[in-house]
Amino acid sequence: MFSRTAFSSAFRATSRTIRPLPTIGTAPRFLTPLQIRLLSQETRTAIDKAVATSPVVLFMKGTPETPQCGFSRASIQILGMQGVDPKKFTAFNVLEDNDLRQGIKEYSEWPTIPQLYVDKEFIGGCDILMSMHQDGSLAKLLDDKGVLVPAEEAPRSEPPK
Repeated sequence: MFSRTAFSSAFRATSRTIRPLPTIGTAPRFLTPLQIRLLSQETRTAIDKAVATSPVVLFMKGTPETPQCGFSRASIQILGMQGVDPKKFTAFNVLEDNDLRQGIKEYSEWPTIPQLYVDKEFIGGCDILMSMHQDGSLAKLLDDKGVLVPAEEAPRSEPPK
């Protein structure tokens, strides 16, 4: 068993060594070796596959039809208002699998759910989606990625004349 001093030294040594990951936005992201070890290779591989299932992937509590938390509901509503094509969208209910529920937080280094991925890139949680929706950057991102319902299929906001 570790003594308090030995444990503290081991923890400090582990937490000082950091490994850079791809930059999201303007802030660099890092994983410590301890964090890398917490996520099993099996869970990491399953999440890699889940993120790759569709151009737009949302990890949420509940389903799009029956969200189980207000933040998941708000995220679904934002994606709907943006006009995300349902054929290019997949949602995963983290409440059905505890490994996924905990693993996705470690995978993205984001402590909360829901989490949105677009073209395998982590975008953020509900707060980020809300901010991007309000400033127009989410609409631009989704349009640039080609994941919106085509204009000819989109429902009209005003009745035809």
